[in-house]
Order: sequence, then structure tokens, then C-alpha cells
Amino acid sequence: MLKTITGLAFAASLLSSAAWAQEAPMTITRGTIGSFSGQTLETKSRNGQSVPIALTEKTKMMVAETAKLSDIKANSYVGIAAAPLPDGTLKALEVTIFDESLRGMGDGHYGWDLTGGNTMTNGAVGSVQTTSGHTMVIDYKGGSKTVTVPDDVPVVTIKPADSAILKPGARVVVFSPKGATSVTADALIAGPRKAVFGPFIALLRQA
Repeated sequence: MLKTITGLAFAASLLSSAAWAQEAPMTITRGTIGSFSGQTLETKSRNGQSVPIALTEKTKMMVAETAKLSDIKANSYVGIAAAPLPDGTLKALEVTIFDESLRGMGDGHYGWDLTGGNTMTNGAVGSVQTTSGHTMVIDYKGGSKTVTVPDDVPVVTIKPADSAILKPGARVVVFSPKGATSVTADALIAGPRKAVFGPFIALLRQA
């Protein structure tokens, strides 16, 4: 049976910091699920190529689901990909709301797209102001950042999951060791197209 990863063990083992993408070279495979049987996931890439993916007992899974800005509350744990503004604040490009069991995942503020100056800020929402758009203060260990969040920013929720999410037609992003001759998933994210290929793609930019 494939393993369901929950709580802090999941958070610590998958994407626990910016270094996850930078220090552990990964291959990113994106596609649509055709079928799932045993421990083999059959997918079709965006260019129509069939790509079989092997899963193991150690494969970590999570599901991405579309969400709304109104789902973000004070003390929600979020990850925000953002661009710098001239006044030193940030403008959100994408927002991920983490399940409570994943609180602490990737905590901090760090560069995420070195050529464009974009950043990733993971932390707890300290306050939300809606008087002139949405302005959020994100608190993380060692500091905080003020982020302006446009009304139309893509938002998803991320939470641990199991193989029940591997349904035909679902979109999937698979993380596997770089340089391998075949694809064996260390981790994967599955969900609707907008959820998987929208906000969470910010987390793949360094890969």
C-alpha cells in the first residue's frame, strides 16, 4: 500500500525549505492521469507523450484544490510568491494556503526567481486589511513581510493525501530524482488543472 504522509513528518520531508528545490536536483514531470494500477501511474504529458510513473511506499502525495481569498484568515499558514514593489512591500502573484497539519512548511522569506527578483514568503497571516484591496502581514521566524494581494490572484489549498487522488483526468505534477532513466516519484501533487498548474507552479521555478 502506498504511504499517506501527514503532519510534521510530511512537512519536514517535502519542501521543508527553499533548499529543497535548490540542493536536491529534481526532475519535474507534469501531465494528465490516464490510469493508476498497482504502483504504476500512467500519464500523458502536455505534448501528448505517454509517461509511466512508478510509485513506491515512500512516495509522498498531496492534493491541490482551488480556493478563494476569503478562505485566508488571521493565523492561516500560507505561501506567497510575490514581486517587489518600489516602496519595499510585495505584490502577490500566487497564494497557497497550507493545511493546518503542514504548518511550518518552508517557513521564511527567500528569493524564488533570481532573475526577476521574485520571492517566496511562507508564514502565518498576522493581519488582513481590506480597506484598499487586500494587504496581509505574513509573520515567519525571524521577521515579517507586508504583501498586497490583488483580488484576482490565483489561490489554492495544499494538504496531504493518498492514492485516492490519482483519478483519470486529474492533473499531476511529479517530483523525481534528476538524471534517472525512468520516472520514480519521490512526491507528487494532483488536482484540478487550475489548482495544479496555477499557484503551485511558483514552487517549481527553481527546479
